[in-house]
Parts: sequence; C-alpha cells; structure tokens
Amino acid sequence: MPSSRRDLADRLRSAQPTLQRTLTRAEVLTRLIRAVNSSLDPERVAEAIVSQVAEWVPVPAWLVLVIDDAGRTRAMGGRGLTSELEATAHAVGGWVMGHRAVFSTADASADRRAPRFGGDLAPVSAIGFPLECRGRTLGALVALDSRASTREPRLLSGTLDALLAIIEPGSIALDNALRLQRAEALSVTDDLTQLYNSRYLSQVLRRETKRALRSARPLSLLFVDLDGFKSVNDTHGHLFGSRALVEAAGVIRTSARETDVVARYGGDEFALVLPETGREGALAVGERIRERIADFHFLESQGLDVRLTVSIGLATMPDVAMTSEGLIQAADDAMYHIKAVGKNGIHVAEHVESPK
Repeated sequence: MPSSRRDLADRLRSAQPTLQRTLTRAEVLTRLIRAVNSSLDPERVAEAIVSQVAEWVPVPAWLVLVIDDAGRTRAMGGRGLTSELEATAHAVGGWVMGHRAVFSTADASADRRAPRFGGDLAPVSAIGFPLECRGRTLGALVALDSRASTREPRLLSGTLDALLAIIEPGSIALDNALRLQRAEALSVTDDLTQLYNSRYLSQVLRRETKRALRSARPLSLLFVDLDGFKSVNDTHGHLFGSRALVEAAGVIRTSARETDVVARYGGDEFALVLPETGREGALAVGERIRERIADFHFLESQGLDVRLTVSIGLATMPDVAMTSEGLIQAADDAMYHIKAVGKNGIHVAEHVESPK
C-alpha cells in the first residue's frame, strides 16, 4: 500500500527501525542543539523543534504548546495545521501537560479519556510528547494525522526513549527563551497607565498575525484616540492631563475582554489587539469603549468634571490586510478618517492591503 494511504499507526510501525537508528546518532543531536539555540525568540525555538522532529517522524501536522504565567495555553511552532487539527492538538497537549506523560489516540473524536476529548473534535489520530525541562513539564509537542487510524499509533519503548531524550535540549532552549521573554515583559509596560507599551504591542501583533494566518481565523485591531485631549492639558495643566490619561486607560482596560491585549500606543492613543475576533465582535468592543468614555466624568476626584470622547479605527485580518504592518496602517487610517468627519465614532477600514 502506498505510504500516503497508510494511516499513522502503520507509518510509525514501519518507520521505527530507521527512526531509532537515526535518533541515536550523535550528529543528529548536535544538529538539533544548534537549531534550537540559533534564536532567543520562543516562537522560533518552537519552530526549530518542530522542523527537526518532523524530519524524523512521518507525521504531517505539528504543534508546540506551553502554559504561560497566567495559566493559559500558548501555541507556537505550528506546521500543517487546519483549525480542526489545532483544536485536537490543544486537547492532546492539555492532557499531556496535565498528566506529564505520552498520549496517543487512534481517533480523537471517539476518545473519552479526558473531558475535552470527543464530541466536537475531528476524527484524526494524534500522539503527544511531554517537553521535560529541569524536573518539570514545560509543554507538549503534538503530532497529528488528518484521519483516524485503525489502531492507536505508538512508538516502541526504545524509540520513544530516544526521541524524548533528543528533544530535551529543545525543551531547555525553549524554557530559556520563555524566561528571557518574561524578563523582557517587565520592561514593556507603560509607566504612566500601566498598560502595555507600543513595543510589546508590536510583538503581540506579529505573533497573533502568524497565528491567524496559520489557523485561518480573524484578527482585529482597534486604534483609539482621545478627542479634545489637548484642551485638558491647555486648560488644567499636564499633571491633570496625565491623570485623565490614567483614567481613560482604566475605562478602556475594563471595556476590553480578558483575551484582548490593551496598550498605550503613544500620547493619547491606545490600541487593542483582538485575537480570533472578526469585524462584528471588534465593533462591539469598540462601541463599548466609545460609550463608556463618553459617559465617564474625568477628574472628578480633583473637583472637576471633564468630558471626553474617542475616535476609533478598526481593521480586521484577513479582510483588509495580511500583515501586522498592513493591519496597523489600516486601523490608523480608519481612526484618522473618523476624526476628520466628526469624531466620537468608529470607522471600519475597507481598503485591502496591496500585495508585496
């Protein structure tokens, strides 16, 4: 039977003699170590892990998952994924990280070993490996086929041990990159408003753009500009202006959702990255911000009653852009459009980014 028609269990069984010999070669370990240590960006380290392992193990789709400091699952290093396969990868990875063990399933849609399995998952086969580092499970490396297998896909104990041993340096490199990223995050907060700053916004937007392209899910960006803020500084001074900015930041933060990333873009401009959110969902968030800012009594604690409004530009990927730069430009243009035609409103970007 041609290899393209054999299921994952059959392919793994046939590949194991060659795979075990490959994994025990010193030069293979050396190549992996060089690849995973060529960058300090966690996403690129994860991509290097996937790239190396995918050369050895005959599986078309891969994903690395880790748990961030907030307890959320973070996906990176994806290859060959559809939205259905990514959902299964999250389920498998969650089990692997929770149980700190290898997991495999012949058919995820019929698997009942964990609450998130079955029902809404696609009939695909998968196998997940824990990423162990410094005595703990850092994350999971998940491999998926696009269809179910006749039996559970497995690696023989010798082959499995060799694979887990060879990916451990990748786990260490990924952990180092994540630690560095967390340390850098301490310097990506705006001192005045305590929101994220524009540097961090750019990092998040690049990451979410890649994820949106990989998963074929929408990504929206809101640019929010305070209307008439200059008059606060001119009338009441910069100290009161700074306090008004802090209050505006608080209103915007509480108007956003837990999954949204809120940043001070600069001056009296704010930006929100809305992952997996289309135009209608982003409009709802933008309208909530607009209404709450318009209703807010600024500087009441200072004995004043200042009223402000906002102009908001909205851009959604892939509707108007396919890059982070294009999304920023579209949202910025939309925001300036609403300021030019009357302020206190939302404008949705409609132009399509020109292909490069």
